[in-house]
Amino acid sequence: MDIDEIAAYCKRRGLVYPTSEIYGNYSGFYDYGPVGVEVYNNIKQLWWKTFVQSREDVVGIDGSIITHPKVWVASGHVESFHDPLTECRNCKLKWRADHVVEDSLHKPTDGLTKEQLSELIIKNKIKCPKCKGDLGEVKNFNQMFITNVGPMEGETAFLRPETAQSIFADYKSVMDSTRLKPPFGIAQIGKSFRNEISPRNFLFRLREFEQAEIEYFVKSNEKNKCVYFEDFKNLKVNVLSEEKQKQKVNDSEEMTVNMCLKRKVFNTEWHAYWTAIFYKWYLNIGINPKNLRIRQHVSEELSHYSAGTVDIEYNYPMGWKELQGIADRTTYDLKQHQEHSKQNLEYFDEETKKKELLYVAAEPSVGMDRLFLTLIFDCLVQEKERMVLKINPKLAAYKCAIFPLVNKEGLDTKARELFKALSKDFTCFYDDSGSIGRRYRRQDEIGTPYCITIDFDTIKDDTVTIRDRDSMKQDRVKISNLKNTIMNKLT
Repeated sequence: MDIDEIAAYCKRRGLVYPTSEIYGNYSGFYDYGPVGVEVYNNIKQLWWKTFVQSREDVVGIDGSIITHPKVWVASGHVESFHDPLTECRNCKLKWRADHVVEDSLHKPTDGLTKEQLSELIIKNKIKCPKCKGDLGEVKNFNQMFITNVGPMEGETAFLRPETAQSIFADYKSVMDSTRLKPPFGIAQIGKSFRNEISPRNFLFRLREFEQAEIEYFVKSNEKNKCVYFEDFKNLKVNVLSEEKQKQKVNDSEEMTVNMCLKRKVFNTEWHAYWTAIFYKWYLNIGINPKNLRIRQHVSEELSHYSAGTVDIEYNYPMGWKELQGIADRTTYDLKQHQEHSKQNLEYFDEETKKKELLYVAAEPSVGMDRLFLTLIFDCLVQEKERMVLKINPKLAAYKCAIFPLVNKEGLDTKARELFKALSKDFTCFYDDSGSIGRRYRRQDEIGTPYCITIDFDTIKDDTVTIRDRDSMKQDRVKISNLKNTIMNKLT
């Protein structure tokens, strides 16, 4: 399915709607519908459970969307958080230059400067995608949304373009209050805002989105002393290295995480570990391994704070694109905030009696909206007679749907009693409209793993039919055993 078909499916089945659609299109913003918000929250809860609550070395925060404006001066966003912009000389529409060049020439533009992009536009006679007019010189456009704090003449501030900086700003308070010692991580899921020049591809590139990030701090001399590395070093991953990209090769190769480290795809053991654990998590929640790869950033495209970055990429209908980035941020951020705030952000080692700025060995960062979209792409299957969302049952909006065969002779009453009982433990959907076959198809399309039908035999022997989404196999189960049956299937 292409991106437009996915967007139409999401709207039709109550997953995602264009925001304020009754007033026309407002590009880069979307609302999650009744089905979508359940799936979306399940994704966030599983991420938080896996990477925060189930670990002794990671804690979480929830930072403010608006922070002190000096935060963004220190981080470098005011100075360098730009995208390349070009304007059509004819229709005056503004375009993101790297996307226009990439779409026209069908080759990556990562790391190209605005001067190089201007040169490519002129050399290849690339025109405006809308009216085919001439494109102007490429300029830098700062993506941060500006707002005012207080009255209009009050202080100018920004909506945060990333969640990472509130972690760095709170880092000392978190460390002091929790008594954490390195290695440790601070995690956050929260809203970010980027004034994209030309948002596109549905949920893939938005102006308002949600990030899930971890900043993982280690001592500088322990970057290659990851206590978990042995558990992941033999994991096989698909990799597109910097070396391959410079040879103009776009085909990934399979290698172990340990081999990647030896070939310097990863900077350190900690960088390798955090990439590997997320790669494996994506496989565990059901993403097809053929659609995943790790791409090493070439040196020319590295961010100003990064000593090395890799992306976990997914093969979308529009090609291989970033799902998640994992950066080695060094001591850059803490050093910047210490300098601009005039506050001491060093860690005091009680054993050595020495102070140091801790090293951010890994920053795993994923857009939750993009992960949601990725799962829909990967799990939505068109079979011969039905469309089915084969999403991991843990992430499904509803764990079971309950159908009375007919709305009479006590079947509807029995069905509602069962709905009330099961809703204490599972998210359930009640449907008494249309034929059983149509009700099955509706639940298949939104990914409900189990459908339970109450029929006339239920009145006689207190049994129901439970039907599996993927196999469509049906079993007869006692109502008294139903909760445990569903629990066992889900786990």
